[in-house]
Amino acid sequence: MHTRHQDKELYFREQDYTTRHYVIPFIEQQMSIDENTAVMEVGCGEGGNLKPFLDRGCQVTGVDISESKIDHALNFLGSHPHADRLKLIADDIYNFEDSMAGSFDLIFLRDVIEHIHDQERFMKFIRKFLKKDGLIFFGFPPWYNPFGGHQQICENKFLSKLPYFHLLPVFLYKAILRWGGESDARIEALLEIKETGISIERFFGIVKRNDYRVVNQTHYLINPNYKIKLGLKPRKQFILIRRLPFFRNVLTTAVYCSVGNSE
Repeated sequence: MHTRHQDKELYFREQDYTTRHYVIPFIEQQMSIDENTAVMEVGCGEGGNLKPFLDRGCQVTGVDISESKIDHALNFLGSHPHADRLKLIADDIYNFEDSMAGSFDLIFLRDVIEHIHDQERFMKFIRKFLKKDGLIFFGFPPWYNPFGGHQQICENKFLSKLPYFHLLPVFLYKAILRWGGESDARIEALLEIKETGISIERFFGIVKRNDYRVVNQTHYLINPNYKIKLGLKPRKQFILIRRLPFFRNVLTTAVYCSVGNSE
């Protein structure tokens, strides 16, 4: 499974597919997506999530702290017919100027919030770039789900398919990763995810404390991204499981949520 993350073009196509077929339809339940929509993605990576918005003629801004990922995004999107409506920025979002405040109808983070340190600070900060009636979309895998530790990126094929072991204490988790032959860099990356991974309750707690309004949410038993990755049909979480916090966390593989400013 780890080879997916090394094939940038394949990863780009997968991101494009899921955003086109699942993320945009979810967002369109609350707002129109067209040439009048100003969109910013935080943690845009190679730009696959941006392409469906660019295809619709949106004014698109992609931000990622990794220069190499922005270079890949430029390579994949530079010849797009609407490339003149695309801006790609290699920088830390916290370095953004106040001149961009209130600029975006939609800000979205897909599989990103679980990587961000101090999510409380981030959620408070990011709203400054949102228009008054704009939306922020979050799509993320809850920490306690079978692969919430992103162990699918492991080089070791057994560990890449082993569910829930990311929930072990740090010393034991690290020992297993070393036993599996994972590199120091990959172990460090996985331990960082263990530090920043976010549960369903913590996410919605941060949303509430920052005075956001939840506009729409969907919890998935089968992540929409598994359609293109694994050929599995997405399935929404059962209502009964959604009402049971423990089972909701360990059996929900993705949460989609749109939030806006409180009225």
